[in-house]
Amino acid sequence: MSQTRRPGRRPLPLLLGYPLLAIAGAITHRQWLSLAAFALVLALLLWPGLRNRRPGAWLLWLGLLAGLGWLAALGLAALALDGVPLLLNLLLAWLFGRTLRAGRQPLVAQFIEAIEGVPRLAAPGIARYARQLTAFWALLLAAQALLLGAMLLCQVPGGLLDRLGVAPPWPVPQTWVQGYVHAGAYLLLAAVFVLEYLFRRWHLRHLPHLGLHALLHRLAVRWPQLIRGGGREP
Repeated sequence: MSQTRRPGRRPLPLLLGYPLLAIAGAITHRQWLSLAAFALVLALLLWPGLRNRRPGAWLLWLGLLAGLGWLAALGLAALALDGVPLLLNLLLAWLFGRTLRAGRQPLVAQFIEAIEGVPRLAAPGIARYARQLTAFWALLLAAQALLLGAMLLCQVPGGLLDRLGVAPPWPVPQTWVQGYVHAGAYLLLAAVFVLEYLFRRWHLRHLPHLGLHALLHRLAVRWPQLIRGGGREP
């Protein structure tokens, strides 16, 4: 039993280590912390192959690290790291959005089925709410990706437009951008998750609900297999 859960749990230190190293690098301006954070993100994305000792995954990871070292030599490592939250938001928006197409089961419905069982989807209001919530997360994540992109473009100093010698139309101080990119964006998603959970308990108060701790635990354990499912047909 414990062996079947281990693959889902093992990357969690990488997931927790990334924002800590990224924030520390942004605050202290130490490039090696930013590089370590980016290395953790790459390891997390390639984790199944790295865990199974696939040569291709290890070669890709090492090649990406070499490319990151090249960017560091050019002084662009911090800029590349700033783009990671943007890419993560785009990826998650796509994962949620693609399951809204006809003939696919919304991603939130898959979560409910995996966490609470198939009969839960048949409860009054659950299936409709699952589709609405999937659309909500897709839109929120896409909107945040656009916001992050605009902030990184208009950051002063160090933004993309500033590096290109173009005056940004809406200059945003670097401290604001770095604080939101490496901390605020994650805190916002965490806050929305908790607020949605509270709203769900009120909106669907005619039904029993899992406690927040149990919900988070089951979601963390089943998240990798749900992502691989990719919106199966109902």
